[in-house]
Amino acid sequence: MRDHVSIPCLVMRGGTSKGPYFRAEDLPTDIAARDRILLATMGSPDPRQIDGLGGADTLTSKVAIVSRSQREGVDVDYLFCQVDFNKPVVDTGPSCGNMLSGVAPFALEMGIVPIQDGETAVVIYDVNTSSKIEAVIQTPGGRVTYKGDAAIDGVPGTAAPVVLNFMDVVGSKTGSMLPTGKVIDVIQGVEVSCFDVAMPMMLMRARDLGLTGIEDRAEIDNNKELLARIEKIRMEAGAMMGFGDVTDSVIPKVGILSEPRDGGAITSRYLTPHKLHAAHAVTGAVCVATACMVEGSVAYELAQRPEGNPRTIWIEHPSGQVDVRLQTSGSGADLQVVRAGILRTCRPIMKGEVYIPE
Repeated sequence: MRDHVSIPCLVMRGGTSKGPYFRAEDLPTDIAARDRILLATMGSPDPRQIDGLGGADTLTSKVAIVSRSQREGVDVDYLFCQVDFNKPVVDTGPSCGNMLSGVAPFALEMGIVPIQDGETAVVIYDVNTSSKIEAVIQTPGGRVTYKGDAAIDGVPGTAAPVVLNFMDVVGSKTGSMLPTGKVIDVIQGVEVSCFDVAMPMMLMRARDLGLTGIEDRAEIDNNKELLARIEKIRMEAGAMMGFGDVTDSVIPKVGILSEPRDGGAITSRYLTPHKLHAAHAVTGAVCVATACMVEGSVAYELAQRPEGNPRTIWIEHPSGQVDVRLQTSGSGADLQVVRAGILRTCRPIMKGEVYIPE
């Protein structure tokens, strides 16, 4: 194709998200040129993404870029890119824990990391959040296996487990668990808790927004008045958290919290931030789980906290529940996350080359 260039990629489902995975060496080092390629790859900007690989949804307009790491004790570097489908914007501010679940299998399949027999542990450096994650992959006979009995809510069927152990996640973007310096802030008459653990988030009680907390995507996404109100609060929270004008940024994300209904620790509706997530972001789950343990936060008063340390905190979401195995030290504003583990699954969908207009 004389008027196109081709770039190798592997399209994978990672957790409850999906998108192309690239080797960094196959993309330009110039950020503007790279972003033009990613926009063309996904078919953005276009609400249907008809001219690319995107699925016209925030969960399917994601890209992972992976490279061999030069950092001590780290195997690969992972850069996540959220590709907007309404505007020509590629946001590398946040990370994505669901796409993260495909990074280690991708690195093994591409020969970036040597594979072991039985299980292979891959240490990943998350470039977006400057944090490390250990991914444990099933590799019997020295090959990645995707078939297994692990199930995650929001994905049909079962698959091999991918265990993600998050480390160094407190203050991932701001340097502080509580970037405003307070457990509770009042913004436009609404109490919010601003946390930065794996993902910067603004947490609110559902009842303070006139919600039950168990609304589905249609009820949230079609309520333009509600979304406009939340966005005004988010804009102010973003400035208070040190991000400045967050008009074109997807961080901080938004968590709308309420009491658990089905035996979990808490119910969460996770906004991405302008649409409701069909399930729940992994990094957002780590943030919400941590907030459940900090006395005085909006999450603390709503949560049913399990005993023990580490403890498994189940977060109820629109598609079921997600579990966070949380180990902490300290308490209150001095709480530290020692380790946060979560189980995901992934699978490859297509391996080949994506064509970009020259």
